[in-house]
Amino acid sequence: MTHADGPLQGLAIDHLGFAVRDLAEAAEPFTARYGFGVLAGPDAVGTPGGGARSLAVGADRIRLVLTAAEDPDHPAARYVERHGDGICDIALSTADAAGAFAEAVRRGAEPLAGPAERGGVLTASVAGFGDVAHTFVQRTAAAGPVPAAGRPAPLERGLHAVDHIAVCLEPGRLGPTVEYYERALGFAAVFTERIIVGAQAMDSIVVQNDAGTVTLTLIEPDTTRSPGQIDRFLTAHGGAGVQHVAFTSDDIVGSVGRLASRGIGFLDTPSTYYDLIPGRLTLSRHSVDELRDLNILVDADQDGQLLQIFTRSEHPRGTLFFEVIERLGARTFGSGNIKALYEAVELQENRSGATR
Repeated sequence: MTHADGPLQGLAIDHLGFAVRDLAEAAEPFTARYGFGVLAGPDAVGTPGGGARSLAVGADRIRLVLTAAEDPDHPAARYVERHGDGICDIALSTADAAGAFAEAVRRGAEPLAGPAERGGVLTASVAGFGDVAHTFVQRTAAAGPVPAAGRPAPLERGLHAVDHIAVCLEPGRLGPTVEYYERALGFAAVFTERIIVGAQAMDSIVVQNDAGTVTLTLIEPDTTRSPGQIDRFLTAHGGAGVQHVAFTSDDIVGSVGRLASRGIGFLDTPSTYYDLIPGRLTLSRHSVDELRDLNILVDADQDGQLLQIFTRSEHPRGTLFFEVIERLGARTFGSGNIKALYEAVELQENRSGATR
């Protein structure tokens, strides 16, 4: 149960802020391959004298603000120096940015920037996890770095919204981070899971706001087990950060086919994974052959099914990547696929061994 009060109620994701080294280079995959439109910019932002330039891209309810520093002392420059390009701000829309900021700080949030108005948009920021902030955004006019109106229509078979954001945390930080979000922002823990794959293990807690419009999947590695992908992320990224962002689709087969044709690379899935699907579940939509052709995964919970696929990371450090997800009633996050993929690899290896 959430405990959001007053201005902390009904928050939603306004935009995701990226700190990047080169604005044009960072925007290219989103505009040329994901099919996002340019919403605004590039404009000078930050200090009154500039200090950085931003470009906003997106489609439907997805808004990404890319910021490249022109001043080495700008926060975007410091973020890139430490982590490389990445998500530095999960901005939250609200009808009362000053009130949300004051309430969050009263409840123990670390203040980063007090209320300030620019171009008809009022913002204020508090700390989140690692070097990631939460900026409260109150739009009083269709102005600012991400206009409230004039967004491009979603492309045919396109992506529509942010489903969830997966966050890697240092060992021992899962509990305190969950407590911080519950206390300071009024979020609630809605799903808890321990995932064991071979000699590796990780713990995950999903926190969500009262409206269910902001969902963070928080993950920490189990250091008593063998190192795995979460450990590798933390080392390469230089601490806690956003591992991936999941974008929703209402037709994952169409979306993934289009993205792949535009050059987006996706992770491969063993063919044996699809041989095992009939024993796991009966598909609600799409066929096994369609999923196999595109390497799409499927999982189910008591509320329905979900289909998902992960992109290959193009980050120089191999950290940030993206997910496409289609929900057919399911409310969880596809953890059953971890076990299913593990079993598929084992079956593939056994078959290969039998033919030697």
